[in-house]
Amino acid sequence: MSRNQAGMLAGFALLLSASPAEAKWLRAETDSFIIYSEGGEKPLREFAANLQRFDSTLRFIFKTAYQGEDNRLPIYLLPTPADVAELAAGSRGASIAGFYRHDRDGSFALSHRERGAVDPALGTPMSQQVLFHEYTHHFMKRHLRAAFPAWFIEGFAEYHSTVDFNKEGRAELGKLLYSRAYGLLRMPKIPAEKLLLEQPREMRNRGQTDVYYGRAWILTHMLYQSEARSGQIGAYVAAINAGTDPKQAATQAFGDLAQLDKDLDRYISGKLSYSLTRAPIPVATNIVIQPVAADEDAVIEARLERLNARGSAERTTKARDALQKLVAADPANAEAQYEYAAAEWDMDDDVRSLAAVRAALDKTLAAKPDHVRANVLLGRLLLHELDAKGEDDPRVWQEARKPIQRANRVDPLDPVPLYAYFRSFLDEGKRPSEPALKALERAFEIAPENIEVRVAYAFALANRGDFDAALALAKSVAFDPHDNGRGEAMLKQLESMRDARAKRGASETADEADADDTA
Repeated sequence: MSRNQAGMLAGFALLLSASPAEAKWLRAETDSFIIYSEGGEKPLREFAANLQRFDSTLRFIFKTAYQGEDNRLPIYLLPTPADVAELAAGSRGASIAGFYRHDRDGSFALSHRERGAVDPALGTPMSQQVLFHEYTHHFMKRHLRAAFPAWFIEGFAEYHSTVDFNKEGRAELGKLLYSRAYGLLRMPKIPAEKLLLEQPREMRNRGQTDVYYGRAWILTHMLYQSEARSGQIGAYVAAINAGTDPKQAATQAFGDLAQLDKDLDRYISGKLSYSLTRAPIPVATNIVIQPVAADEDAVIEARLERLNARGSAERTTKARDALQKLVAADPANAEAQYEYAAAEWDMDDDVRSLAAVRAALDKTLAAKPDHVRANVLLGRLLLHELDAKGEDDPRVWQEARKPIQRANRVDPLDPVPLYAYFRSFLDEGKRPSEPALKALERAFEIAPENIEVRVAYAFALANRGDFDAALALAKSVAFDPHDNGRGEAMLKQLESMRDARAKRGASETADEADADDTA
């Protein structure tokens, strides 16, 4: 029997063993993504191939040698933009058609399957643009290790969101972004200097969000496409990362900022061009699609509601209650038991039931002893209980870490157990051990986009005296356009640590000199 025949028979067996009621969601695996969709195998395969091709385009442009990801990004495709908006903001009327998130449980993205109208000159549906924008954020955080100014983070994502492929397979870069036309042409503009130097949250507060995104896109477009400004964006980013004052970095790279603003206005009114990659970008063929297992299929929608409810006590309670009903109706579903345990854990301390968390985790692990995230959550629960009762026996704390260590052995490429192991020492109130610091370093290598991991790693670097690397990471957090000021506070704290250590070092040197003089 040939390999192809064996594969076909295996595929038929999978389809025959899963009734429609058991397998509503499909799962597509590519080199870089795990994509969940209910929309049928053919459109899912086309979507997965196009997204993987986009990933290959970014790797080609930015000379990323490694193809694919050890820690692949999960993406969930919902039927309509309204479904995405409801999960993102709790309202179907919210203007959110896709988003990307990263938190303690890892990164994921949501988009939709509704193609909508496609302008022939553009060639890409809005759903694709939204996802390409969000994935570009993920790619930048994971592979472009530098601190980028907030306006450029958004402009970079907008610029690459319209990537398309011509008949030869070459990627087209910098195609028009029609969705920003109204903000650019009809609304009061944001001057270039303000765009470069002011925090984006200030402009959002003044109702200029659409103008901000459009202006960031067109400035990025000009810097990439205009021959007269070739190399300026690289010089600007290098200066920012070298610690140059932002305004000085901008004027050194771009020249007079008032003139930059005038040039930008002229650029908008001119005919915009786009560029092509030198070589064709191959279409991905390494795509495996199969039905999601019945127990997971039953909880995907509840999982998404749980993940997106964080920060809202009302929505978290709603998600918990729905999962509680689900496990009551199907107590043998191990995935439902885990999701219920995680939802109960997400409740506020004064209302959650730790006994319910433990009971649900016990049922999950009885059915699936190697369930990675259930083992991590069990470890967190045990550590929380030790902290609450003031346990000070190191042997007891070490015993509580065992589920987290088991999770790491099961999946060494999952950053969540690695970071949980590091955090366990902070929970104990002890300086992290060398293996714990190695675990943190590895978690950062696998998932540098995770802000919590990035912050922890920056302080770990500072504590061992590597302030240059620590401050570079802090800048990457502080410059994030979605940061709420935490990154700026972190940057100041690390600078204070650096200055205090330098002062102590100078004082110790002076004391040694005094001692030598006395001798």
